[in-house]
Amino acid sequence: MCSGGGSVPVVSSEPANSPPDPVPLRQRLRVALPAALKARDRLAVAALRSTLAAIDNAEAVDRSAAVDRHLAIERIPVGVGAAEAARRALTEAEIERIVRAEVAEREAAAVEYERAGHRDRAEQLRGEASALSVLSQLDPIDRPS
Repeated sequence: MCSGGGSVPVVSSEPANSPPDPVPLRQRLRVALPAALKARDRLAVAALRSTLAAIDNAEAVDRSAAVDRHLAIERIPVGVGAAEAARRALTEAEIERIVRAEVAEREAAAVEYERAGHRDRAEQLRGEASALSVLSQLDPIDRPS
């Protein structure tokens, strides 16, 4: 025991029976990438990098038509961040849909490679799809066909 005053108990504002907040899918993928790099898991690294890039691309916003009207050099905004645009905020469901599409895309491509006689490439794609499913903890039953 401490001799200089007691310890203060930690009090949570949440009910004792509520489950902890689940870690967002994007965060789980970002955390898995350095671990896969460290483990030298080429299939997982390729799948994670590609999927994270797909999520980032989905957040991009379209250029407005007004941008093209100001192409004269004297009208171009100058300075740090002058051409920056706010990115879209994706919901957890949208991110999950992107990840599922990445898995489905790999599985479909694996079938095509198998038909073309490239069994090694098909197995690589199936490995990436499997690694992505496991790392993202997606239920394989829910995957799009």
